[in-house]
Amino acid sequence: MDTQEITGKLIKTIYRNDDNQFTVGVFKLYTLQEKDITVTGYFPKFKKDLLVALTGTYIEHPRYGMQFQVQSYRRILPTDRESIIAYLGSPIFKGIGKAFAQRIVDALGDDALNRIKDDITLIRSIKGYTPAKETALHEGLVLAGESEEALRFFTTHGLGIRNIMRLERVYGTGVLAVVQENPYRLAEEVDGIGFVTADKLAMSMGIEPDDPRRLRAALMSMVMDECMRTGDSYVEGEALEARFAKEFGELSANFDVTRLDCLRQRKLIQKDNRIFHLSQYANERAIAAYFETFPIDRLEPIDPSRLSHELELLQDRLGITYDETQIQAITTFFERDITILTGGPGTGKTTVVGAMLALYKTLYSTSSVMCCAPTGRAAKRMFELTETPSMTIHALLKWDLESNTFGKNESDPLSVDCLIIDEFSMVDTWLFGNLLKASPNVKKILIVGDADQLPSVSPGSVLRDLMASQRFPVIALNHIYRQKEGSDVIELAHRIRTGRTDLDGLTKDIRWIDASAVDVKQIVLELVKAALEKGYGVNDLQVLAPMYNRQAGIDALNHAMQKEVNPPSAEKRELQVGYVTFREGDKILQLKNQPNDDVYNGDIGILIEVIPASEDENKQNRLVVDFDGRIVEYTGELFAHITLAYAISIHKSQGSEYPIVILPVLNEQKIMLKRRLLYTAITRASKSLILIGEHSAFRYGLSRIDETPRKTCLTDYLVNGLEL
Repeated sequence: MDTQEITGKLIKTIYRNDDNQFTVGVFKLYTLQEKDITVTGYFPKFKKDLLVALTGTYIEHPRYGMQFQVQSYRRILPTDRESIIAYLGSPIFKGIGKAFAQRIVDALGDDALNRIKDDITLIRSIKGYTPAKETALHEGLVLAGESEEALRFFTTHGLGIRNIMRLERVYGTGVLAVVQENPYRLAEEVDGIGFVTADKLAMSMGIEPDDPRRLRAALMSMVMDECMRTGDSYVEGEALEARFAKEFGELSANFDVTRLDCLRQRKLIQKDNRIFHLSQYANERAIAAYFETFPIDRLEPIDPSRLSHELELLQDRLGITYDETQIQAITTFFERDITILTGGPGTGKTTVVGAMLALYKTLYSTSSVMCCAPTGRAAKRMFELTETPSMTIHALLKWDLESNTFGKNESDPLSVDCLIIDEFSMVDTWLFGNLLKASPNVKKILIVGDADQLPSVSPGSVLRDLMASQRFPVIALNHIYRQKEGSDVIELAHRIRTGRTDLDGLTKDIRWIDASAVDVKQIVLELVKAALEKGYGVNDLQVLAPMYNRQAGIDALNHAMQKEVNPPSAEKRELQVGYVTFREGDKILQLKNQPNDDVYNGDIGILIEVIPASEDENKQNRLVVDFDGRIVEYTGELFAHITLAYAISIHKSQGSEYPIVILPVLNEQKIMLKRRLLYTAITRASKSLILIGEHSAFRYGLSRIDETPRKTCLTDYLVNGLEL
């Protein structure tokens, strides 16, 4: 339908999403009939009595009838004397009143509104003036006008509404001036807007390809992109110069000039031949600086004889006898301010941590203790096993998704005496740096992790670096406590850690099925069908795969398993999002943290409802997922935060355990197969492991010890100080 403009006032709001400003409301047309119509779209809260012009199209909703879909808006300012007085005296301008409004028009004439917008100080000579009245006029005329102008500008230049909301949140009403001065600031200062988005905006504004601002932003982006790709904390100068030349070789762009500009502005940091993004440089140094003074205050020491006595009582009560290394770990935890506890599966890490917590609560009865982990599933498991408050690190620090900042920090620190961090191999430099910034009051830290698992997805190798510094006591649990269930899986994990690649004798809980890539899908389906027929639930078994594409990749396996486990049905609604079909009853994987919904990267839930746009009052498709009692709704851009979870990546499985793991290992995956990856996948199985594929691929992967360790500086800082 043709675009139209309607004029009137918003008299009632039916629905509003404050996160993205999507609104459904009743609009009274400014006509003789003053007809009410329903309007929908993205726009701010209009103040009562504000006359606005809405541009958009009429659409007929199958359930709610005719509606006006808003594309843009603008305020209509009155131009005649009586209307201006009525407007300024309305509730839009708190405290102005009719008398002062009349004096404004008497003094400034019929062009009073535009004159005030241009120079607010004109009202200071008018009788009855107060600073509060100036503020009301400034907010109602000047700032509101700037916000509308910014919205029109960004919409014209192709920026989506969600990104516009991000900009306004960071810059407020001054956003337009910021962007017009340098649009590349957005890539640096607004989380969720990278170089590509800022560059698209800049190009549409007519900025030249070789503009120094563009080159600086590109170079900073290259450093961070390369660190995210490799996991390193810095990029070597020659590698960065080569990439810069490849990208901008056709332009009159000088790498050294751009590099020095970034260094002068401290956007990048260079030490010898190492070039750091400021965030990586600052967080490594913040971690090292923290341990220079940690702890600021210590807990009262515990008499060794009392600790020994309480430990004996605990063993009697639980019917457990701790071995020498476990007792050493427990003793070290109480004797030292920080302890690192490592070990593979089945070595009793959780048992030892449970003992530490039980004794801590007895010996420090008035002291506070908190457990945390990088993933929601790991935090939940810690709580279930220790009965101690536990949450994700992001939740503990009150992370804000939109701004990518933490509510807990140096200004508002954690009120915790003892901090226990589980699954620490997954923790990156940025996250640990921010956790420590919020922990000046912490008196004791326990770090728990398996150094043989995959390192963090983001830059850093924090667990390795802390251990390598030899600054902190490290207790390694190596003895395997065989259990009735899962002992073969634990034995295989131990063999991998010691360099063995055979499966000899491991037939109780581990099964190997020879298969080529073309056979894997059908074998997986048969295994899943058999497990379900034996009474296992869909959450009891998890397929893990190293890659998304190929014949036995995650995407292909998810599609096939969905048809087997949750086939199309007239009783189940479904929604197509890209190449993924979401169907009621599907197993769903969370891909990104959503702290406001208490759901985090790696969480798995069930899709319980699909609501099509035709039945939604906001005309949006909606998916409703149940994460163990936490009900989360997804619309629009949030669809990208979830995917099917019948098969997931090994990286996404970290921090979780599943009774049955099915793992394809094939030569077509060779590029991904490495010892740590396979070790991490295998150790996700708590009871049974089924390997499908080619022995040569399995042996090849186990023979590939991860190539060159990540390039970081944290160990050097911890050993040699911050003067490096």
